[in-house]
Amino acid sequence: MSKLVPPHGGKLTPVLAPKEKRAGLKTKAQSLPVIRMSSRETSDCLMLGMGAFSPLTGFMKKADYEGVINSNHLSNGLAWPLPVTLAVTKDQAAAITAGAEMALVDDESGEYVGIITIADKYEYDKVKECKSAFFTNDADHPGVQKVMSQGEVYIGGDIVTFSELGYDEKYAGYYAHPSETRALFESKGWSTVCAFQTRNPLHRSHEHLCKIGNEVCDGLFLHPIVGACVHAG
Repeated sequence: MSKLVPPHGGKLTPVLAPKEKRAGLKTKAQSLPVIRMSSRETSDCLMLGMGAFSPLTGFMKKADYEGVINSNHLSNGLAWPLPVTLAVTKDQAAAITAGAEMALVDDESGEYVGIITIADKYEYDKVKECKSAFFTNDADHPGVQKVMSQGEVYIGGDIVTFSELGYDEKYAGYYAHPSETRALFESKGWSTVCAFQTRNPLHRSHEHLCKIGNEVCDGLFLHPIVGACVHAG
């Protein structure tokens, strides 16, 4: 019996295909129409793949998106603070139909990352999203800039992924999925864990916070950000 609290939503829901199926899925994806993803969308795709965004299994459909923007909850009532979305232009959206499969491609590298099964497409209020997500629509805010510059239509649907863009190999030994970190915590008998996320090397105040966390919890989990980073302020 695990001593850890359950994952958000009750269970992990990774959508990364088993290794033996990835080559076949990539071949299939290369025959499909393409949606090119921004660095943020690609990062979200990788998080969905490994189950870090459980219980989500794809980019948000309209009901979940509106629930998050209006009340910080998914349509099923589960708390969720920020939208996880995939944007296209109106011209691109006109050619996309529900039920179709499309390849998800990282725009910067050209790497095929996954396949989405289209559930719906919907327009959204960019200013409203910015005020909900960032508490501002100031044009100097980097998050606002990204939302305002992206396409006008969101595509919702479940995904399957087959690439982690080499992070799993480049950071082998340090890169772990939620299922792996939970297994590690359980192997140590931990029931409470202090997690510290950082985008730069620890400085003295960070070290002090980590020491305090380690004193009041069973263990400490250092979680460095890898990939593109958008400053929130």
